Amino acid sequence: MESMGILRRTHMCGQLSKANIEENVILMGWVQSERNLGGIHFVDLRDVTGFVQVVFDENTPKDVLEKSELLHQEYVIAVKGIVRMRESVNPNIPTGEIEVLANELKILDTASTPPIYIKDDDNVSESMRLKYRYLDLRKPFMQKNLILRSKLAKVVRDFLYENNFIEVETPMLTKPTPEGARDYLVPSRVNPGKFYALPQSPQLMKQLLMVSGFDRYFQIVKCFRDEDLRANRQPEFTQIDMEMSFVDIDDVIEVNERLLYKIFKEFKNIDIELPIKRISYKEAMERYGVDKPDLRFGFEIVDITDKVHDSSFKVFSDNIKNGGKVKGININGYSEKFTRKDIQNLEEYCKTFGAKGLAWIKITDEGITSPISKFLTSEELQNVISSFKAKKGDLILIVADKESIVYDSLGNLRNEIARRLNIIDENEFSFVWVVDFPLFEFNDEENRYVAKHHPFTHPMDEDIDLLETNPEKVRAKAYDIVINGDEIGGGSIRINNSDLQKKMFKALGFSEEEAYDKFGFLLEAFKYGTPPHGGIAYGFDRLAMLLTNSSNIRDVIAFPKTQSATCLLTNAPTVVSNDQLKEVHIKVEVENE
Repeated sequence: MESMGILRRTHMCGQLSKANIEENVILMGWVQSERNLGGIHFVDLRDVTGFVQVVFDENTPKDVLEKSELLHQEYVIAVKGIVRMRESVNPNIPTGEIEVLANELKILDTASTPPIYIKDDDNVSESMRLKYRYLDLRKPFMQKNLILRSKLAKVVRDFLYENNFIEVETPMLTKPTPEGARDYLVPSRVNPGKFYALPQSPQLMKQLLMVSGFDRYFQIVKCFRDEDLRANRQPEFTQIDMEMSFVDIDDVIEVNERLLYKIFKEFKNIDIELPIKRISYKEAMERYGVDKPDLRFGFEIVDITDKVHDSSFKVFSDNIKNGGKVKGININGYSEKFTRKDIQNLEEYCKTFGAKGLAWIKITDEGITSPISKFLTSEELQNVISSFKAKKGDLILIVADKESIVYDSLGNLRNEIARRLNIIDENEFSFVWVVDFPLFEFNDEENRYVAKHHPFTHPMDEDIDLLETNPEKVRAKAYDIVINGDEIGGGSIRINNSDLQKKMFKALGFSEEEAYDKFGFLLEAFKYGTPPHGGIAYGFDRLAMLLTNSSNIRDVIAFPKTQSATCLLTNAPTVVSNDQLKEVHIKVEVENE
């Protein structure tokens, strides 16, 4: 292949315009496509900024014209030529008014036929995209996504620097701690039998930085969780992590509302209305069934437990007698969109969240249609319809079960129906803070209370006395920022007193010895004067996904893992040699399945 020689790039392909007409330019990039019409050869040349049409014709030196006939898709070339107007304007691309008449050509590298097309609408399977990620990343939409991600990091950094935060790196090799997802463990060669953990977050370290007196810290940092993956989760992910001293809830929220305002103004030209609405965890669950509600549409949950308490319909009354609830949602005005088969499909969907069934009532021109109407008195039926403020054209969907199952089923059903009806405006952004979370939640498997967020979250001051007597009633100084039904960030005010931290560990079932074994370095630090402090962490990948209008988190990460936590590009994880295992004092025994 030819070297670049004295050719040095003068312009980027996608940035040429009519302003460059008559200029001599030198471009470098990949051949997107080429069309040889016999005596005239068109090449679309692509770089990270876009592409431009290059022409080789009778005005091109003969040797250059002949060399152009060797070009194929994804060849890497350098072209020198003059910018001129196109005879046939292409209004669909930014450079569609001009072209470059080539007078010099160098082939910098050839290319085999790519296994995937380098275009946005190639419709190739995701497994192929991930296997040939270096080719997938050449696609314009992937490059735009990662460029936006880079700019997002800069906007965040600039804002935080302007607001007196300092960037501090925390360790990647740290101590395993409980109360979260499973850790990724790293064996120590020089300390046989001992392990580091990759951090699930810099939580303890950033608290220690506050003890150290740094006042305001931030970091855009990799975090790791060994958990079962869902569509938009990754085993390694990126957080915007921050912590502030001498603050309470309002102080943290105020700074972060200004940060969100700056981000959405910069990337979406949206002026967020400040202050952002706040709702309690209790209200979010009662109205929407989830602690990350999407407020862009209605279908709010209605409690009809007291209306059917004595009903002869045993599905309702027996559940209530066993401590359950009867609640539902009204799909206002869309009853005609749902056949009996559609409703059966919705019932199957609810069953995936633990519901045993889905009752329904349709209000049509002919009156009320419902398989449960024969079990309800006319008064009960009318009370139910009135509770939902239902009218002609409405569809009421009802679940009776334990309250947690009712919320889980209806909360997810609400979102699923909005998706199926395609009524969500993707250009609308709805922001809400969810506050007043419970400090604890009961884990049936472990038969004990566990931290709803983490064991360093400060309880509401007025609830501290309930820690030992009624832990289920204690509220946390915690807050989540939710955008369009996604938890984009979450944080809390932290405990800054060793006595209160010990009470927290006791409520979680840790003995004093266990607490010191796991968190002794933090408890020791708290002895030497700890400021009130709190912070928040954003899912950087999720935020980038939202700003790029992507539906797949892997489309905003350069080299992501699959849902089974594998890398199809490098084939990681992989088996290592016995010599490597001996170095870290590990013997592997894999059970045959």
